[in-house]
Amino acid sequence: MKKIVYLFILIFSLVNDGFAQNNLMILKLTYGDVEIELYPDKAPNHVKRFKELADSGKYDGVVFHRVIDGFMAQTGDVKFGNSNSSSFNLSLAGTGGSDLPNLKAEFTDIAHTRGILSAARSAHPDSANSQFFICFESAPHLDRQYSAFGKVIKGMEFIDMIKKGDPNSGTVPDPDKIISLRSK
Repeated sequence: MKKIVYLFILIFSLVNDGFAQNNLMILKLTYGDVEIELYPDKAPNHVKRFKELADSGKYDGVVFHRVIDGFMAQTGDVKFGNSNSSSFNLSLAGTGGSDLPNLKAEFTDIAHTRGILSAARSAHPDSANSQFFICFESAPHLDRQYSAFGKVIKGMEFIDMIKKGDPNSGTVPDPDKIISLRSK
């Protein structure tokens, strides 16, 4: 009986570890690698979209077009913000998305604390598409207003190094970019 229990525990831990691995992402920046844990149980559609775009290479070369010191770093405009694309236009970065339809909001109980990933959107709650931001500090005014779907669990010091923009608009004249973003 003990052997069966140990076998069950071993199998469960292997399966559980494989499941956890599927929800880890590696964001490569000039400064170093950032590990992100995703929350599919909280925001399944946002996690699915994020992984789909990341694993297909859509985020590679995308700039951090809006970065406000003490608040957040925004990126993910795969249409106008991809510095590797002929459609790249820094003055339009932040106005585009992907060719996929917008997502319905998935507001959760996840607080917008340091390291949280959340979906960027326009004033309409169901307008998130490909853009996301990472919080530098707590931003409780965003709680239950934006779809938080993950958190930086390693390498937040590299996020802190991203070039900051204008203190009011966050516009970055010579922005840092995502080197690559993939499932771990």
